[in-house]
Amino acid sequence: MEIDGVNDVQILDPELLQLPGLSPVSLKANPHIAEELFSQWLSLPETGRLVKSLIDDTKSSTPVSVSKNCTSLNVACGSALPSVFLNSGTPPLSPRGSPGSPRFSRQKTSPSLQSPLKSVREPKRQLIPQFYFQHGRPPAKELREQCISMVDQFFSNYIDGLHMDEFKSITKEVCKLPSFLSSVLFRKIDTSCTGIVTRDAFIKYWVDGHMLAMDVASQIYNILRQPGCKYLRQADFKPVLEELLTTHPGLEFLRNTPEFQERYAETVIYRIFYYINRSGSGCITLRELKRGNLITAMQQVDEEDDINKVIRYFSYEHFYVIYCRFWELDGDHDFLIDKENLIKYGNHALTYRIVDRIFSQVPRKFTSKVEGKMSYEDFAYFILAEEDKSSEPSLEYWFKCIDLDGDGVITPNEMQFFYEEQLHRMECITQEPVLFEDILCQIFDMIKPEKENCITLQDLKASKLSGNIFNILFNLNKFMAFETRDPFLIRQERENPTLTEWDRFAQREYVRLSMEEDVEEVSNGSADVWDEPLESPF
Repeated sequence: MEIDGVNDVQILDPELLQLPGLSPVSLKANPHIAEELFSQWLSLPETGRLVKSLIDDTKSSTPVSVSKNCTSLNVACGSALPSVFLNSGTPPLSPRGSPGSPRFSRQKTSPSLQSPLKSVREPKRQLIPQFYFQHGRPPAKELREQCISMVDQFFSNYIDGLHMDEFKSITKEVCKLPSFLSSVLFRKIDTSCTGIVTRDAFIKYWVDGHMLAMDVASQIYNILRQPGCKYLRQADFKPVLEELLTTHPGLEFLRNTPEFQERYAETVIYRIFYYINRSGSGCITLRELKRGNLITAMQQVDEEDDINKVIRYFSYEHFYVIYCRFWELDGDHDFLIDKENLIKYGNHALTYRIVDRIFSQVPRKFTSKVEGKMSYEDFAYFILAEEDKSSEPSLEYWFKCIDLDGDGVITPNEMQFFYEEQLHRMECITQEPVLFEDILCQIFDMIKPEKENCITLQDLKASKLSGNIFNILFNLNKFMAFETRDPFLIRQERENPTLTEWDRFAQREYVRLSMEEDVEEVSNGSADVWDEPLESPF
């Protein structure tokens, strides 16, 4: 009988023979020895009967007992083995392997010769909950039922629907949003401009549209943005400010002055974009909205009757300071200022070189359409950056001004370029000048940059004294106040540690401007006062 595979002797591993007389190294070095041994084994009669028996069992699908056959084969033909096998006291392993060998343990022990893939136990399936929802996560069943119950109560007396002036309670009580978002939300639901929002329309937008399950920032973002837009523009905030001016008790005195209503709304929007839109693109993304504090300020405005107590964005006093400072510089009142106007800011505190950098539009592109002119919006960004150099938007603004070559670092040469004018101004007012070498050492001691001889924007943001660096370079008045450690400013900081530099500046300026206005009113009305008849105190 011919046995297939007799010639494939090269696949035999000599180590499996476990020959005590021959080491595995010797067998590997002399493969012909293994070939001779394998040929002798195959020539044995018992080997042929064993192979034939295994083939017959496989064809008849009967259980195969390899260990039994191998054992009988080894016992029956033990005397016919080569002498090399007889040196050990135990029978050698066959090429198929013995029951205790690693090769045999890897063989399938099931009673039938099925595919080994079927014998592998399939892992249990684990259901992974859905974590992405294209249109937002749907609200929980309990939350949905609670919201629908509240909506039914509100609409029970308004079967035909709610008008815009009746919708504010829904905005505040059901949606938990500031009440001055009511008109914007109403128009968002009433897409057909019918003037009425029905129960079903509200449920479809707020509950079925998954607005209910969103956080407050995402809700306001989706209400304000235009369809198809992935950002908020300045125009998206105008309807909100219009309703705030109409309904808030702290702004009631402005109702008869529409011009100042418009200026107030513009100023609030400029302040929002200055602090929230960190990319400077003019478009606020959802991520920027969530990272900022605008939502908290909007909620505070809705709860506070005194608008001036909301110092973030909405304070009327802060608007008054910004507008009056602009009006003071705008001599011809064309609502534009040029270099000569801006150089007067802060009692000529700024240097010509820094003003040139501002008008070169390096820190920010002007919105003014007139070349060489700064608009009210541009001035709002400037004054916020100038009066609060501790904020990150301000640090980014002035860093761009000082970084003359735009390589992302401020070098000693660039600082010296701006400080030269400061030094000259100190000499003109007979102030003892401070040499640049001393100033440079002081700057590096305050900032402690990671790299020597250059300062990065990250270095400035990591230091609490960064604002003083810019005052040293181009604002003489603040530089002198820093050198003398003005006790008034120090006391003011200790009394209100939570206030920013801008908050303290606006507070001082509003007091000054209001006092000047009172004096002006008294001087203009003094004749009228004396012309009035004096009443008897009795």
